[in-house]
Amino acid sequence: MRKLFELARIIGIDYGSKRVGMAVTDPLQIISSSLCTLTNEGFLAFLSNYILSEDVEAIVIGEPFYPDGNPAQMHGEIMQVGKKIQQLFPAIPVFLQDERFSSVEAKDTILASGIGKKKRREKGMVDRVAAAIILDAFMDRKRNVLSINKPTPAFL
Repeated sequence: MRKLFELARIIGIDYGSKRVGMAVTDPLQIISSSLCTLTNEGFLAFLSNYILSEDVEAIVIGEPFYPDGNPAQMHGEIMQVGKKIQQLFPAIPVFLQDERFSSVEAKDTILASGIGKKKRREKGMVDRVAAAIILDAFMDRKRNVLSINKPTPAFL
């Protein structure tokens, strides 16, 4: 359990069929940064090690929907992953964040950043940047005092 005024990070996850992009906030929870891209097989081990080495307040997983609002093909698998994460780390709430268009926005962000063509072709970069975009959207929702759509833990 964290002490009063202890600072902790929030982890953002873009879970895909082959890779997992991860992002984190700074301890003050002001900005988010892309962290890494992992294989699905190595993801939970990395997450466990990260949580052991850093204070983590919450975990946010991108929830996939089609543009019309219906759950996307990966939705069921992501719900299972979310439940597994909540079971592994019962003291850390797991939230869902709509991830519609996060990969498209990530590609646009990478292109606009001026990164060279060879570096832009790295498949994992989109996953990392998408995770940061998902985390930013969650942080905006969390900060919006007037929002009727306040984040609530999905698996507690």
